[in-house]
Amino acid sequence: MRNSPCVRQSREPQFRVGILGATGAVGQKFVEILAQHPWFEITALAASARSAGRPYSQAARWIGSTCIPPAVAQMAVSPLEPNLDCDFVFSGLSAQAAGPAERAFAEAGYPVISNAHNYRMHADVPLLIPEINPDHTVLIENQMWSNGGFIVTNPNCSTVGLTCALRPLHDAFGIEALYVTTMQALTGAGYPGVSSLDALANVVPFISGEEEKVSSEPLKILGQVVGHRIEHASVKISAQCTRVPVLEGHLACVSVKLQREASAGEVRLALEEFSSPIATYALPSEPLKLLRVFDDERFPQPRRHVTMDGGMSVGVGRIRPCEVLDVKFVVLVHNTVRGAAGGAVLNAELLVRQGYLCKTIKEMFSVG
Repeated sequence: MRNSPCVRQSREPQFRVGILGATGAVGQKFVEILAQHPWFEITALAASARSAGRPYSQAARWIGSTCIPPAVAQMAVSPLEPNLDCDFVFSGLSAQAAGPAERAFAEAGYPVISNAHNYRMHADVPLLIPEINPDHTVLIENQMWSNGGFIVTNPNCSTVGLTCALRPLHDAFGIEALYVTTMQALTGAGYPGVSSLDALANVVPFISGEEEKVSSEPLKILGQVVGHRIEHASVKISAQCTRVPVLEGHLACVSVKLQREASAGEVRLALEEFSSPIATYALPSEPLKLLRVFDDERFPQPRRHVTMDGGMSVGVGRIRPCEVLDVKFVVLVHNTVRGAAGGAVLNAELLVRQGYLCKTIKEMFSVG
């Protein structure tokens, strides 16, 4: 059983964090992002039995753009067992490993902030984008793990960018239906990822399981809290997902049918004026502006714009009338930052501000 998850008293929240799947591509991105985090300190790294017991610098086949942070390079990798010396864990596990491992940690009392898809659509698990549906964290209070742990997930990487762009339109005009075609970067496939014979000078018009996620996850995120459940949005989504020879940054071409008529100019204004409901929370990873709207018809482009605001903002451009539906536009999201590890870190920051990472659920109920 782990130590108490309550924060140490200091000017800013301070937490000891563990990373599950620390040697994989998403786990490494967690290590990079958390190395200089003002609230979170990495105190545990966990991975498969093949890596357990080895120094992190030897266990991880490092693919980051910077060197392994010195503070973790010699840290011993632990087995995927819920006895880590930390207050909560980030999960960068593959779908094959995440289901049983995340459940075991939640049952042992750990809050689990997951990037995996295994629990995303569970009725009592928040599928969270902090600027879009921060109220959905109320679902945590429905989770009944024996020792007060819980699971919170972030969406599929393409879903993140798409849903961030849809939220202002759904609020202002209502959305009836949409078509979306994604052009997804190679890093979305992890490491070693896509074969070079498939990736080079080619487009792969199929990504297993991806279209189902892009078609279903936005409905939960855009849904409303009714009591202690989510009433999913009633939007029809037709998705086609492709893999393209781009290193980082997923593009999505979107055509939307609105419930209330609106011009392309009105749609642009709704996107430009979108205000984050958590802007006053002062979360370290939140971008100054979630949606960056471009007027230049050549933008957004992955090579030029994917690192805007440290990769945490979403680009929207080419907003224009649609000849078949009502309006169409292009969305860009950084798939390994905003769409994966960075989004999960922001989720954890929100949970700190909301109090869910200050006490276990059991303690919250006993004092509330």
